[in-house]
Amino acid sequence: MKKAIALCMTAAMAASLLTGCGSKTTETTAAAETTAAEAATTAGAAETEKAEETEAAGAVKVIDVDLTEEQYAFGVDKDQPDLLEDVNAFIAKIMEDGTFDDICDKYFGGGEPTPVQSAEYDASKEQLVVATNAAFEPFEYMDGDSYVGIDMEIASLLAQELGEELVIQNMDFDAVCLSVGQHKCDIAMAGLTINKEREEYVTFSDPYYQASQRLITLGDDTTFDDCKDADSVVEALKANLASGDKIGVQQGTTGNYYVEGSEDWGFEGLPAECVPYKNGSLAVQDLINGNLKYVIIDAAPAASITKAINAMQ
Repeated sequence: MKKAIALCMTAAMAASLLTGCGSKTTETTAAAETTAAEAATTAGAAETEKAEETEAAGAVKVIDVDLTEEQYAFGVDKDQPDLLEDVNAFIAKIMEDGTFDDICDKYFGGGEPTPVQSAEYDASKEQLVVATNAAFEPFEYMDGDSYVGIDMEIASLLAQELGEELVIQNMDFDAVCLSVGQHKCDIAMAGLTINKEREEYVTFSDPYYQASQRLITLGDDTTFDDCKDADSVVEALKANLASGDKIGVQQGTTGNYYVEGSEDWGFEGLPAECVPYKNGSLAVQDLINGNLKYVIIDAAPAASITKAINAMQ
């Protein structure tokens, strides 16, 4: 499985006290000052409480409603049916013996991720060449020079199972399936939603993860507080989108198609300008900067990104 490798972020209130003059007695004046001071203290407390509530809410938040129902799978080179068989057998194995749950617990349960190293490509060696986009936490991302994430740990274990050296090729998301389709990589492991369009380039493995798209908005936005399902979120979205509003997505992902609309994906689209970004973090930061109305990305990355960004605010 040797393939050429494709090229691969109180308010402080001021109170002015008006004091009595002329015939006002000292006692009356003192009482007035006390009342003013109490009013200032009350106002200050209200401002502090409001600030604390804003801080607790965070700069951004994820609306806890699934907009879509998706399944992630790995995209295998169409010309390697044996590899597809091995991958499906491996998925079944790690699901049955608890390995997959153990990996997920590292990223969703507060465990310690295991960094993964990529070997250099060498045509003389037996290597598994994986195409990914390491900007999709918690499935694949970078920690220094190491690859981290659910997919990356699975890739490492898969290579061991096959008795091959692991080579990871990091590239733009929309190039991942293409690189496999061009036989430059053996398998795409990048939080890929199963879709007919992508099946033009790869053969999908059995699914290994249930996924969805979710909406990210500013922390103090109450528009969607009463929404209980996808239809109510979409209805509220359409009612609050005005001409010129923009929604950020990660380029080439399901969110991209969801906002723009796609017959192949079965998405109607939204009445807003779709703005693609290299990764979800850049989109969420632009939301905070006031350049976007909303962001729509996959649920797990949405949770990871908002948690990290709110922690830095």
